[in-house]
Amino acid sequence: MPPGPVCHPEPLCGEGSLREKEPALRRCPLLLVIQTPCYTTQVTYAKTRRELMTTCYLIRHGETDWNVQGIWQGQADIPLNDMGRAQAHRLAAYLLEAGIHFDAIYSSDLQRSWETATIVAAALGITPQPLIALREIDVGAWSAKTRAEVIAYNPALYQRFVAGEDVRRGDTGETFSELSQRAAAAIEQIAVAYPAGQVACFSHGGPIRALIGYAAGDAQLVHGHIGNTSITIMHRTASGWDLGVVNAMQHLGNIDQAIDMMSAPPDDAETPL
Repeated sequence: MPPGPVCHPEPLCGEGSLREKEPALRRCPLLLVIQTPCYTTQVTYAKTRRELMTTCYLIRHGETDWNVQGIWQGQADIPLNDMGRAQAHRLAAYLLEAGIHFDAIYSSDLQRSWETATIVAAALGITPQPLIALREIDVGAWSAKTRAEVIAYNPALYQRFVAGEDVRRGDTGETFSELSQRAAAAIEQIAVAYPAGQVACFSHGGPIRALIGYAAGDAQLVHGHIGNTSITIMHRTASGWDLGVVNAMQHLGNIDQAIDMMSAPPDDAETPL
């Protein structure tokens, strides 16, 4: 567990550099890559590197047993399983080999995110800092329940959720709008603290999907699944936020265990299909 959560980032000196092995992110235009184990889609944005101010790597935690078992976690403090740790080590090796530099690493203080962050931070020689605003959505009474148990708990509430209403999860938890507001506030604070830097934020599927919508300028945008240890990149420019890669998982490819390591259990903020 982290030494104690903080709500506001402490600025450090230094300017970040974009990853040398992704030249598409070093020149105009920037490339948005939406990548899952099954497909890749590319969209182009016309922004030059000269306009970039802050680059934020949003990284989902590694796999947990509750992910695999389909149990809703919310803010329950569940650790990584062995696969999740293996994913985190693969991510660390990938970032180290790519020569990526971070001016700071922030993480949700929940175990699954914090452990993922500490594995990567140790490899890169950085001390991570806890940021409670990066926690997963609070799902209230839905936490520690399977989907079947969530439905049984309050069928009417679940049906409203499935229909697209932004209900308060599990009666006493957060709405997605509330999650989006705290995640956006956190990322803006980080951008102010590192106006010309590169920062990693380890978090959960819900906050990352909320921030994708925020960067796209559409709070109602619901991106598809965010994989365990996947990388999503946001760029803060003078005119606002732009998206770089989204849900990139290439660090889990090209190995014998790739199919198993590219785990894709749903996160707690996803609406079922």
